[in-house]
Amino acid sequence: MPALNTSSLPDLIFTLLFFFMIVTTMREVTLRVEFKVPQATELEKLEKKSLVTFIYVGKPTAEFRQKLGNESRIQLNDNYAEVAEIQDYIIGERASMKEEDQPQMTVSLKVDQDTKMGIVTDIKEALRKAYALKINYSAQPRQ
Repeated sequence: MPALNTSSLPDLIFTLLFFFMIVTTMREVTLRVEFKVPQATELEKLEKKSLVTFIYVGKPTAEFRQKLGNESRIQLNDNYAEVAEIQDYIIGERASMKEEDQPQMTVSLKVDQDTKMGIVTDIKEALRKAYALKINYSAQPRQ
């Protein structure tokens, strides 16, 4: 019986590896707050999503509502947070970026349209203390 020719095996393995690298998406944040973003007329698409850090604000989802109530909560990554934790969160997110990308870091606020403006003002003050001065408000197109 002739020997099996395995010379093309590395090519096949690398082809499969590249295929899975291309089609696999990174895990997104598990939302623990409900929000409906407000509508706007002047929208601009973000260029580099890798430079965007998201802060979610809204009512807790149904599974957490009995424990946390109906008041708006802040979510950083997969956890609820307080305003005092935002500065450390931003510093950590900035540290995880390349040094040349750090000045282009943008913080995107995904805030429920029924959230009180006091929470948004507190978040903006915490961002100012963390020197995160590029802020984006997420919205959907007006219909």
